[in-house]
Amino acid sequence: MMSLRTFAIAATVLATAGAAYAEPAEKLVTVVTSDNAQTQLMSMVLTAAAVEQGATARILLCGAGGDIALADAPESATAPQPPRDASPQGLMKMLMSRGVTVEVCAIYLPGLGADQSVLLEGVGVAAPPAMSGAMLDAGTQVWSF
Repeated sequence: MMSLRTFAIAATVLATAGAAYAEPAEKLVTVVTSDNAQTQLMSMVLTAAAVEQGATARILLCGAGGDIALADAPESATAPQPPRDASPQGLMKMLMSRGVTVEVCAIYLPGLGADQSVLLEGVGVAAPPAMSGAMLDAGTQVWSF
């Protein structure tokens, strides 16, 4: 049986080794499709953390995830959540103010029967060739929520 001290040393060595080999991606595409407010918020929290670490980020909102981008968004996208009373839309707006590109899927608005006027100012509509190119780029990490 491994002693607590041996376990602690092994955990430290593994963590250090992992950190030594982990190279953060220079570019990030965060794809949000979940309708779960906590999942939506965490996607924004992690994207913000990546930006703080130097990544260039881009956010693609599809399906229920696209609702975060609506000017008249559902309460789940705008209601403060613990522990810091942040909302998915509020954190997304902060990321946009820091230069993060936010786009809805090309089929999101037609699916709603709406046009771009229903979106928050600054939110675009993703062009499939450009978005797929960004996702295929060798220096890009894609996160999906």
